[in-house]
Amino acid sequence: MPYADNDGVSIHYEVAESDAPDAETVVLLADAGHGPWLWSWQYPALAGHYDIVVPSTRGTGESDAPGRYSVGEMTADLDAVLSDSGARTVHLVGAGMGGMVALRYALDYSRARSLTLLGTSSGGPRAEGVPADVRERLLVGDDSDALRASLEPAASEELLETDDLVERIVEWRLAEDAALDAQRGHFDAMANFDVSDRLYEITTPALVLHGEDDRVIPVADGRLLAEGLPKGEFRAFPGEHLFFAERSKEVNDALVGFLEAHAED
Repeated sequence: MPYADNDGVSIHYEVAESDAPDAETVVLLADAGHGPWLWSWQYPALAGHYDIVVPSTRGTGESDAPGRYSVGEMTADLDAVLSDSGARTVHLVGAGMGGMVALRYALDYSRARSLTLLGTSSGGPRAEGVPADVRERLLVGDDSDALRASLEPAASEELLETDDLVERIVEWRLAEDAALDAQRGHFDAMANFDVSDRLYEITTPALVLHGEDDRVIPVADGRLLAEGLPKGEFRAFPGEHLFFAERSKEVNDALVGFLEAHAED
């Protein structure tokens, strides 16, 4: 299992290499508090076609939980992972806070070839951000019943009524998600994030995907983000914050089509 070091913080990551010659690299960046399980719906659509790198965000999985959780620090974690893995150029796919890390990475580093941003925001005074009552409902410890209940603000009734899937998600979260103090650190990092006045600097092609009924990061924030990016494209899907699980086929079609359109010549 590979680990990268960023100023004494150990970041665990997984790599799945494609058998395809000269395969490009896709990096999957999870949302606040969540481990790599979050990509269970996108990973199968990408595996075999791309080299895939999946870091465990600091505070989750087998990565260190240092008590410091700014988007800037997590962006430096990402660069440490990419340096350690030997990736030259990458397509960044980030959900929520992971999308914020992708935006900051595109500003501060030169490896990003494209950005796919799911249910995320640029922050700033015009963005609505995560409502305080929703944030408190999402923050939970390692209690199975509480984890089930915390899915409600992020998932549709259709997903919540699928008992087998909910049980699997709870098991994944117990194994990989952040402890409560790290969850709070992640949400604080999101609240303090603001690149709204620098979006014009991000000339990387960007696909902004959002759930129409997202209660965690309102869809208006996604539209605002896409409008501010010079090469931003916006698409909305039926569903809540976890729309990419609920509408995985449609989302995966959009993602793969975008990646193919922005592959290296």
